[in-house]
Amino acid sequence: MRISSSAVLALLLSVPATAQIVAQPSAGAYPRAVAAGYKAALYCSGLFNAGRTPAQIDADELTGIYPEYDKIVPTLIARVDRPRRSVAVTFDRALPPRYAVWRDGRGCMTLPIGSTAPAGGGSAALPPIAGADPRPWPQGDAGIAARPSARLTAVVGKAFADGYGAGAKTVGVIVVKDGTVVAERYGSGFGPYVSNRTWSVGKSIAGTLIGLADAGALQSPAAVPQWSADDPRRSITLDSLLRMASGLHSDTAGNRTDAIYFGGTAVDEQAVSWPLEARPGTRFRYANNDILLAVYATRQRIGEDRYRTWPNELFGTLGMAHTVAETDWRGNYVLSSQVWSTARDLARLGLFWSQDGVWSGRRLLPAGWMRTMTTPSGPQPPSGPGYGATMWLFGPEQGLPVGSFAAQGNRGQYVMVIPARHLVIVRRGEDPGVARFDIARFAADVAAALP
Repeated sequence: MRISSSAVLALLLSVPATAQIVAQPSAGAYPRAVAAGYKAALYCSGLFNAGRTPAQIDADELTGIYPEYDKIVPTLIARVDRPRRSVAVTFDRALPPRYAVWRDGRGCMTLPIGSTAPAGGGSAALPPIAGADPRPWPQGDAGIAARPSARLTAVVGKAFADGYGAGAKTVGVIVVKDGTVVAERYGSGFGPYVSNRTWSVGKSIAGTLIGLADAGALQSPAAVPQWSADDPRRSITLDSLLRMASGLHSDTAGNRTDAIYFGGTAVDEQAVSWPLEARPGTRFRYANNDILLAVYATRQRIGEDRYRTWPNELFGTLGMAHTVAETDWRGNYVLSSQVWSTARDLARLGLFWSQDGVWSGRRLLPAGWMRTMTTPSGPQPPSGPGYGATMWLFGPEQGLPVGSFAAQGNRGQYVMVIPARHLVIVRRGEDPGVARFDIARFAADVAAALP
C-alpha cells in the first residue's frame, strides 16, 4: 500500500514538535568520543589509583601523547563523582558522556561509547592510597636510605635536566645495586607511593604473569575460542604472540589500539578479529594486539576463578602494593599497557627478574622462563635492541654488557636490568610528543658511576 506525501505530512504534524527533533551526532563524533574516553580513563586512574590532582593530571598524563587528540582534550570537561568513584567527560550533544569507573583492587575501566552513568557508589570512603610498608626492603620500604656518590648523584640529576633527551620529562629514578637501593629521586608531584601508567612495561609484566600461570602452553596454539578449527589463525602459538610474531594485520601502527584503550571496545571484540597478513613466526611487528591476545588466551586456559586475582600472585608476593592491573568492561586485563605502578614497585620487579624469578629464596617462575623472556628467537626488529618474549635485549651495540635487558613503554618508562653488574635501573617519565629518553646511555653512565 502506497502512502501519499500529504498523509506523511499529516502524520508528522500530529506528533508534538519536541518529539520530531532528534539530536544528531556532530561531525567528528568518534574522535571526540575516543578523546573523551582518554581523558576519563587517565583522570580516573590518576585520581583514584595514584592520588594525583586534576591539575597534575592535565600537566603530566594528558599532554603530548596523541597529536590528533591534543586539541580536543583541553576542550572537554571532566566531572568527577567521588561517591561513585567515576569520571564523566561530555563530548557530544547526542550521546551520553564517556565514563571511567574505579573498582578497589582493579583500578579503572572505561565504559563503551553510549553507556549511561554507572550505578553504585554511596557514602563509603575511598580506601586511602597505600603508604610505606613497614617490612624491610625489598618486600617493604623500611631501611631504604640511598646515599649515592657525588658521581652517581650527577648522573641521576642529568636525567632530570634533559641530559638524556631534549624535552624529556623524568619523574622518577631508582638505582638498585646488589639488591640495595643506592639512588632514588622524584620530580614535582611524584614520590615513592605515587603511581603512574606503565604503558608498555605492562607487556613484560604480562610475560611474567604468563610464566607464573601457563608456561607449559608456550608452544601450543593460542586458546582463542573465536578462532574455529579451520581458521588459519589457529596456528599462532603463545610463543609467537609474546615475541610479536603473530603475523596479524591491524589498521593502524602495531602499538595503537585506541578503541580498546580509550574507546570502550573490549579485547574479545576487537583483538580477536584481525586477519593474517604474514605466516605466524616469520615477521616481527611490535603490536599491542599480540600481548592482548596472549593474555586473553591465558584467561581461557586458567579459568575465571584464578584469572580474577591472577596479577596479585605477582604483585602481592613481591610487595608491589602500589601496582594495579586494569581491565576492560568485560573483565579482560589490558596488560599491553594498562598497569599503574610506582618506581619502587618496578624496582622490586626488576630485582625479581635479575634473580631469575626467585623471591625470598622461593622460586616463583619456572626454571628457564627468564631465559625464554630474554632470548631472541625468530624474527627480530630491523634495527636497535633485539626482542625476546616481551623483553627488549641490549648489549655491546648499545654500550651495555652482554645479557642486559629492559621492559620499556611509552612516555619513557624503563626497567633496565644489567645482570653482569647486579644492577637494576628504573626511569619513570612523562615525556611529551617526540621527546625520547636515551635509556642505554643513561644506564651506561649509571653503571660507570658505580664501583
